[in-house]
Amino acid sequence: MDVFRCKFFPLIAVWIVIIQASILIAEQIPARHIEGVTLGFLVLRNTDGEALAYGDWKQVVKPDGLVVDDLRFQFKDGSFYEEITKFTQRGKFRLVSDQVKQKGPSFKQQTESWIEAETGKVTVRTLEKGKEKTTTEHLDLPDDVSNGLLFILLKNVDPSATETTVSFVAASTKPRIVKWNIFPGPEKTIKVGLIAQKAQHYVVKTKIQGPAGTIAPLIGKQPPDIHVWLVKSEAPTFVEFEGPLSQDNPVWRIELTAPEPDSHKAKIE
Repeated sequence: MDVFRCKFFPLIAVWIVIIQASILIAEQIPARHIEGVTLGFLVLRNTDGEALAYGDWKQVVKPDGLVVDDLRFQFKDGSFYEEITKFTQRGKFRLVSDQVKQKGPSFKQQTESWIEAETGKVTVRTLEKGKEKTTTEHLDLPDDVSNGLLFILLKNVDPSATETTVSFVAASTKPRIVKWNIFPGPEKTIKVGLIAQKAQHYVVKTKIQGPAGTIAPLIGKQPPDIHVWLVKSEAPTFVEFEGPLSQDNPVWRIELTAPEPDSHKAKIE
């Protein structure tokens, strides 16, 4: 019995530590601010400040509690981007599905992707030189997979935490799970007329695990950092985003905007 303990108890202890570490890594962010029905208007700019696209961000809550987010942009050059995300918020946020479509000259590659979180099914359809290619893979997705949820999760991150880590599926022809390491940045003051508000800055760094993560910076494949600003209050609200919309896209800036009335006056008959 003593021999058994000497041989196997250390091994059991190691597995307990590994399991506990895995649980901690996959811990979901608590739903401190419950999502509801909303509609916001957005403008997408390049880093020089030129407006490239306009869009909206719509959110609805189904009778069964399922939340559906729809983020879309219509580009001046005819390009189109849309991400539809479905999730639950029963104590913690949990992804149900995420669908992304991008097409047009503003994107290096025409793609459409689907992620089904419960089954781990990831489907990516690409169009290159007139040829369509569809890739389907099954990944063991952790509970904290966060595709389409970044803006929502950041409203619920503990701003006093020095680092928060969640998982993300890089949906490409070779889909993989990467980590998003979230760090609080310096606050800044924003103004709306005479009203001043503090905006919390978050920096999101993508960590590619394994040998690919070592090679990525050397061959220029390391994704750029993402920057997000939220109004710092009891009702945290999105203000600004800076980063790529998806893999291999340039850094763009997303800001809130207001709808403008049609300049054409209706004819009175």
